[in-house]
Amino acid sequence: MSVAQNDPFLIDSHKLQYHPARVASWVGAQTVEEKLAIYPIYVEVSPVGHCNHRCSFCAVDYIGYKNRKIETGVLCRCLSEMANSGVKSVMFAGEGEPMLHPDIALITNYAWHVGLDVAFTTNGTALTHKFVDEAISSVKWIKVSINGGSESYGLVHGCHQSTYERVWNNLQYAITRSHNTTIGAQCVVLPDNIGDIEGIVRRARKTGLRYVVLKPYSQHKSSITHAYEGVSYSSNEMQEAISKAQAQATEDFQVIVRTNAIEDKEAGKHAYTQCRATPYFWAYIMATGDVYSCSAYLLNPDFILGNINEQSFNEVWTGTRRRGHIAAMEHLDISRCRLNCRMNQVNKYLQEIAQPNEHVNFI
Repeated sequence: MSVAQNDPFLIDSHKLQYHPARVASWVGAQTVEEKLAIYPIYVEVSPVGHCNHRCSFCAVDYIGYKNRKIETGVLCRCLSEMANSGVKSVMFAGEGEPMLHPDIALITNYAWHVGLDVAFTTNGTALTHKFVDEAISSVKWIKVSINGGSESYGLVHGCHQSTYERVWNNLQYAITRSHNTTIGAQCVVLPDNIGDIEGIVRRARKTGLRYVVLKPYSQHKSSITHAYEGVSYSSNEMQEAISKAQAQATEDFQVIVRTNAIEDKEAGKHAYTQCRATPYFWAYIMATGDVYSCSAYLLNPDFILGNINEQSFNEVWTGTRRRGHIAAMEHLDISRCRLNCRMNQVNKYLQEIAQPNEHVNFI
């Protein structure tokens, strides 16, 4: 099976090459005004700050799972502004469980109505029949985090073990009633769930999911959790568990191992010298309404560009804070950054463009 067949959605890669006009604008931008005019392709939104799980590996545990949400009217206005400015997609995820927002079905349908591609990363517990019936046709893809199996789910997710079956039941209902929505799962491979990986993948295939992503743990610099900081994926136990899971793949069901991410983690350093994706090709909106240039720096005031409760998205994106941030990012010490961040593969690509080898004209 080729790489493209095994990972048709390029989950372990990037898709910036499909947006040549935006990349060309970035390459050609010389003045600050030209740089300010480059809007993100993708925005991650956290509709709520609270979560009903306490995952043992949670990267944003330092935020505190606070019970807050973006007001529906404010978020819908922002989504419309983003779409009108050239944003292509929104993923509802974030520091909380996105499907706990009381108006999430309405918000999802609105985002689709204004022309945005919509996706979710969720723990699946609130993937209710009501949401499926009302809004799943407006969603491009849903990726459910299933980081434990019949023995380890409750331990890893910080919830009652019975929740495991509830999530699978929710997925079964969603699959039988969705036609154009790609539904998959992802699992952070950990010492605590290694014995359940094969079973998770087998259950996913049996349920009718399109894929399962197996990804490495990535230590967040601000996270309270450090239990898995030293985990390695080169051990025989890890390699054997991943290989057994991969063997479950079929023509219609992919087991996508984040090989690039694993290699970068094992290397222990970034494969590029500068973060060039920020603050251009993506953004993050926290449940407070604060717009960040990077999700790895939540609560860091240097990365806040503005707030959608107080400004339009356009005012935030072209405002004085982003103007200053553009200059500051050119001098960011990326050793402070999280390995395998959201823009990791994008930054590899942008470095190739910014610093091409001397033979690139021999196509």
